[in-house]
Amino acid sequence: MKPYRVLIFDWDGTLADSTAQIVQGVQNSFHRFGWPPPAEADIRATIGLSLREALRRLCPQLDQQQTEAAIRAYQHEFHHHREQTVLFPDAGNTLQRLQQHYWLAVATGKGRRGLDAALDETGTRSFFLATRTVDECASKPQPEMVLSICEELGVHPAEALVIGDTTHDLHMAHNARSPAVALTTGAHTSGQLQTAPHLAMLDSLTGLSAWLAGEEERLKAT
Repeated sequence: MKPYRVLIFDWDGTLADSTAQIVQGVQNSFHRFGWPPPAEADIRATIGLSLREALRRLCPQLDQQQTEAAIRAYQHEFHHHREQTVLFPDAGNTLQRLQQHYWLAVATGKGRRGLDAALDETGTRSFFLATRTVDECASKPQPEMVLSICEELGVHPAEALVIGDTTHDLHMAHNARSPAVALTTGAHTSGQLQTAPHLAMLDSLTGLSAWLAGEEERLKAT
């Protein structure tokens, strides 16, 4: 018996090595308007949120018109000037291994166009039974992405394990009453991750399979 039926992965900073690319894209977008770009640490703190929510936190002084202009600038930067999506070196093999034992899904702060492009570029679309973006669901840390995936797959939220690199992922899981594992591979530091609910903190995707095997053995022993 396995402790979880579905593994719900964040994308940026969890499966894709894209944190630096996102930081650069945000800063370039601000430069286009002649605005002083936010500091890297401030941008990293908002990665995982919807773009609109990230901008609200980074620049609360922007009015609606400026916010919409900044969103368009970032989307243009992302779709026309970014480098191709690159997975972490251990992501592909980990997904292939886990797919043999679990259902896999993605819950991301990206828009649908961005996620679909990333899935196609990395050849990973076939791994996932369900995906959710901020175009379909409320931004993290709201639980809607997790709950929607669970409803589609017919599983209880307690049977879904969320894996992510930010506190936004961990709080989303907690709000959905799902367990979570933190990864120190992306936007948030281990110190930041420690402030949010999680069962374990791992320094790479490679350790996830071993951790899940340990959880399975623990369950058998009870």
